[in-house]
Amino acid sequence: MEKKFVVKLKEALESRKLSQKKLAEMSGIRESTISDIVRGTRTVINFEHLSKIAEALEVTDIRELIDFEDK
Repeated sequence: MEKKFVVKLKEALESRKLSQKKLAEMSGIRESTISDIVRGTRTVINFEHLSKIAEALEVTDIRELIDFEDK
């Protein structure tokens, strides 16, 4: 069975009551990039971006941000 890589950034932002704009400020990543990731329209995820997001949100378990789902 094929798996799909899923970024759970929307949930992470909601649980912290943070806006995409605030995360952009905290991480140094453009707000449009954050928006693309949240909407799932970004087809390529830069590992540096993922690292900056995790650091800004103080994520200690990467599974909070990413998951695999069946296609």
